[in-house]
Amino acid sequence: MALGRSSPRRRRKTERHVRAASLLAAGALVVAESAFPQQETDAAKGSALLERFLDEVTTLTATFEQTVETGDDVETHTGRLALERPSRFRWHYEQPFEQLIVADGKNLWTLDVELEQATVTPLDDKVASTPAMLLGGDRAVREGFTVVDEFEAEGLTWLHLEPQIEGTDFESVLLGFDGLAPRRLEFTNSLGHVTSIALSDVELNVDLDDDLFRFVRPRGVDLIGTPAR
Repeated sequence: MALGRSSPRRRRKTERHVRAASLLAAGALVVAESAFPQQETDAAKGSALLERFLDEVTTLTATFEQTVETGDDVETHTGRLALERPSRFRWHYEQPFEQLIVADGKNLWTLDVELEQATVTPLDDKVASTPAMLLGGDRAVREGFTVVDEFEAEGLTWLHLEPQIEGTDFESVLLGFDGLAPRRLEFTNSLGHVTSIALSDVELNVDLDDDLFRFVRPRGVDLIGTPAR
């Protein structure tokens, strides 16, 4: 599944904002299994790799490029992310519009800079089991997913995971690793919309400031929702 496709068709900004946030928070995603040739399964080996990643990687920072294919339309979003296990992340979209998504361990905050609006959702099991939390989660990943396959493709070791928690809208997800460093996430929702996230400049187990995972609502921004205490 290649990155760097043609420029996305222009849409209304509010529609694009909703789509970007939903990719991380809603979890309505499923893998495009046809993206790779069938390989001999090795679920035990894949489970061991996932356990090593969860046990040995406590923090991660990276630059990301997120490509979304919706029918004939292709959109590309870029930005920076920081993760700290368990269940804390900062996902900052910089282009083509600015949006900030922060998980502080209890709540998921989304700030739409252009609309001057923020939303908050408690990090319950359903939210914690979305693909965005696969990199920064812990319990939700160990208990909420099963590794069903491990294979080599495109110079990476790929894990095919399936969720075990009821109520999620996606059926499976692919994670591509270079050693213990995640490099690709690939998934498709039930409508056939394909999403690929490529990570670069990946750094593991670096010291991170706690302020990265604290959401401070800017003055004049409306808040929708009630945070868990």
